[in-house]
Amino acid sequence: MTKDSPARIWEIDFLRGLAIILMVGYHLLYDLGDFAGLEKFLGFTTDLTTPAWLLAQHFFAGLFVILSGMSSNFSQNNFRRSLKYLAVALLITAASYVFDPESVILFGIIHCLGVSALLYGLLFKNSTATTCLISGIIIAGLSALLPSAHRILAINTNWLLPLGLHRPDFASFDYFPLIPWLGIFLIGAALGRWLYPSRKSLLGRELSPNLFNWCGRHSLWIYLLHQPIILGILYILGYVTL
Repeated sequence: MTKDSPARIWEIDFLRGLAIILMVGYHLLYDLGDFAGLEKFLGFTTDLTTPAWLLAQHFFAGLFVILSGMSSNFSQNNFRRSLKYLAVALLITAASYVFDPESVILFGIIHCLGVSALLYGLLFKNSTATTCLISGIIIAGLSALLPSAHRILAINTNWLLPLGLHRPDFASFDYFPLIPWLGIFLIGAALGRWLYPSRKSLLGRELSPNLFNWCGRHSLWIYLLHQPIILGILYILGYVTL
């Protein structure tokens, strides 16, 4: 941290760490079910299509995106932040293509965060919190029109994937289009401005060093590396073949 950099807000790191740990656990269950054929692990079902797991996925993914939106207010350079996200996103796309071309990740959560940070820096950095909130609500609300758009429009291309429009046969395990997730990001940015106008923690007493805060500070690296580590272990155990 440089002399002019604001101090990290520990509760945001803590919540981001919680979100990334839950996300890693979710992906672990998916891999164990898909590759190892396990039906349960530590008492949790590996069937992630249940309503409970779908709700859980949207909860921790939404928490991660909201916190990223809040953090955009503390970044000294959202363009550099965006480029960092997009560089990681390209690595994820390339690695997923090499591993399984039919399941390549084209616009996952890191892609979404990279583009969202870029758009925030270009369009919303100097706007008011109310503008961010209203814009976010509108963009998130547009997701209600996507099913109708797919029924009305004959979409034979995936070039509109970032907007939530794609070919009928498109499927991806990690897909976070800008509609509605840019809206969630902007709502987070508005909350960040209201809750942290002085860019200081709302809680006077900081927790002692712990796993959640450490993971929150290194969430991007954890997201980049956790799947190769999990799949590498499953490969050593003979559940994944190359």
